[in-house]
Amino acid sequence: MDFLQILIVAGIALALSLLMGLAWIVQQRTGNSGWVDTIWTYSVGLVGAVAALLPFGEALQVRQMLVGGLVLLWSVRLGTHIARRAAAGIDDPRYASYAQEWGSQAPLRMFAFLQSQAFASVPLPFAVFLAAHAPRAALGVQDYAGAAIMLAAVAGEAIADEQLRSFKRNKANAGLVCNIGLWRWSRHPNYFFEWLGWLAYPMIALSPGYAWGWASLIAPAIMYWILVHVTGIPPLEVQMLRSRGGRYRDYQARTSAFFPRPAQEGAGMIGVPAARSGSRA
Repeated sequence: MDFLQILIVAGIALALSLLMGLAWIVQQRTGNSGWVDTIWTYSVGLVGAVAALLPFGEALQVRQMLVGGLVLLWSVRLGTHIARRAAAGIDDPRYASYAQEWGSQAPLRMFAFLQSQAFASVPLPFAVFLAAHAPRAALGVQDYAGAAIMLAAVAGEAIADEQLRSFKRNKANAGLVCNIGLWRWSRHPNYFFEWLGWLAYPMIALSPGYAWGWASLIAPAIMYWILVHVTGIPPLEVQMLRSRGGRYRDYQARTSAFFPRPAQEGAGMIGVPAARSGSRA
């Protein structure tokens, strides 16, 4: 089994590397970095679903179909949301900032950056694989709980995306910070629900005697690290402070950055980020 797991990891890494190479080509030819996250999301979903459905000479199990369906649901919902923005000509401010900073070295450095993103993402489809192949005979409470977590996460992220889109469509909100709905509870509710969804796979994978199941915990851990400390919140907060100034500082003072909780009333004035929902590592 150990050799099998190593083989799966290598296959996932190769597939993601090739697909993020495609993302680099699209980004270079269109000049729109929004397509990078679109391709990343579809890639992780596709590779995860393939890993989940690998039969290994046995009949396809119900758990494999459940887990494969969950990762595809996440991928199609989020990928399509980001694709619509890219198709409308909306660039990703993070990648655009990187390209400006890198100057003439931007194409090469962007390629290296996207490849590092591919390899950092390997634990995600691998967690899907581990959950799909958990050694339990039939679906049980763990499986249903995992499915419930993913469904709640997909719904929550979709609601946050729609609330932000609705806020930005109202011309009266130009220059303001969105503090309606879920955005009143967290400065990045879309990121919170994105992270939450990856807890579904450890919930399904962890089983007595299944040592590899513990490796599925790397997926939510690395997603938290990426979103909160690397390419998620930090660059978006810098951008929002630059574009919204004092309004965004007021929002930061009273609203949780990630985990939803009631706002600290009276700590500031007008609220939320026009942060691009759907931006990923």
